[in-house]
Amino acid sequence: MSDITVPETTKADWTSDQEPRWCPGCGDYSILTAVQTLMPELGVRRENTVFISGIGCAARFPYYMDTYGMHSIHGRAPAVSTGLAVARPDLDVWVIGGDGDMLSIGGNHLIHALRRNVNIKILLFNNQIYGLTKGQYSPTSEQGKITKSTPVGSLDMPFNPISLALGAEATFVARTHDMDRKHMQEMFRRAHAHQGAAIVEIYQNCNVFNDGAFHKITKRDNRDAMLINLSHGEPIRFGIDNERGLAMSTSGSIEIVDVDDVGEAGLLVHDEAAPDPAVAFAISRLATAPTMPTPVGVFRSVERPEYAAEVNRQVAEVTAAKGAGNLEDLLRSQPTWEVS
Repeated sequence: MSDITVPETTKADWTSDQEPRWCPGCGDYSILTAVQTLMPELGVRRENTVFISGIGCAARFPYYMDTYGMHSIHGRAPAVSTGLAVARPDLDVWVIGGDGDMLSIGGNHLIHALRRNVNIKILLFNNQIYGLTKGQYSPTSEQGKITKSTPVGSLDMPFNPISLALGAEATFVARTHDMDRKHMQEMFRRAHAHQGAAIVEIYQNCNVFNDGAFHKITKRDNRDAMLINLSHGEPIRFGIDNERGLAMSTSGSIEIVDVDDVGEAGLLVHDEAAPDPAVAFAISRLATAPTMPTPVGVFRSVERPEYAAEVNRQVAEVTAAKGAGNLEDLLRSQPTWEVS
């Protein structure tokens, strides 16, 4: 929430006195730095900012921010955050979690927070592995993944977090990666400015249990050829010389084309504000693994009534019509029993 009276701060003001406890080289460090460096630019107060996490490596994040925060329980950070956002709509509420935390035991909480359009900002750290419990496969691990819990290869079809969020009717959906601070900060800035549920998937390297999972697309020498940057209102092009692009096939799927073959007019123009998420969903399905050209950026950004505002509107309307409620009357409004 922007406030013109907010005093100027620096990264140091947003950095707690706790030493980060991640493995040396972990991608979580770069995400933390990106957030700490961005916060002074958002025009918000530390005392009005809350970071809530679940369980996992990423969930240590609130300890390292000099704000209010809560290290909650496995998968429940979206639910805890929903309660806080409804009770205190004046706060900036950020939710931190990993792919195991949010997409396994927390999957239901995540999709319902998104569909309700609660005003929370969800940063989903996706390293395609369980890191804190030492290397088991996660809901985003690829089929055939050899891990401690899948010694002959995973049989599970992995989640695509972007497709999942779009299917849940999330109003803001984006993807970035931990090797590009500028891009991360732009996605976080956009998420913060959005009124409603915003989710940013971050490809994050676990250098101990899944090192290099995204290097074929995120290493500096590979990015131009492998990352497809989505820019609202512009034809979707990528490649070292912008020689490739995306087009809609006759079947309705998205395909990669050579610009010389179809011309600029034949390319798909990105529309993040489209009311129907169907095209954004098709774009999210383009890459089936982080070894193929992969879209990054904002997939969807649309407006819809925000949940806390609607809840408080309902309460105000009922109170105006019927007066304030009475808890004692509510408790005794149905048959009751006395247990001796």
